[in-house]
Amino acid sequence: MSTAFSMTPLFRQSIGFDRFNDLFESAMRNESGSSYPPYNVEKHADDQYRIVVAAAGFQDDDLDLQVERGVLTVTGGKRSDASENVTYLYQGIAQRAFKLSFRLADHIEVKSASLVNGLLNIDLVRIVPEEAKAKRIPIEGARPALQG
Repeated sequence: MSTAFSMTPLFRQSIGFDRFNDLFESAMRNESGSSYPPYNVEKHADDQYRIVVAAAGFQDDDLDLQVERGVLTVTGGKRSDASENVTYLYQGIAQRAFKLSFRLADHIEVKSASLVNGLLNIDLVRIVPEEAKAKRIPIEGARPALQG
């Protein structure tokens, strides 16, 4: 039994939503295949969001954030440990490299990022330009024809 489903019926009457189809398909495939590191996506207000990534053991220099074509990519690289002569009896703190990608909706911008107590906080804000906001169109009543 296949878990894939076709979005074709939805797109018959929708124009310009091709990116939506790609989003659903990538979610079904679960391209990342990994849940490391764990993260939260939070909504703080109508136009304010935050992504919180558990980045225990990573420092500012170990992390990289990039936005390209509406995709926010968070990468973390394993840094070389200064004390290489350490033998771990048990190593439960994972510091392996990772890459997380988040597809951002239109007009969502990264406002700031901070690393506090092992949590990488990425604040996002929706900034909708005036020309993209809804406009109220006045409806004028029928005017009587001028008789001359």
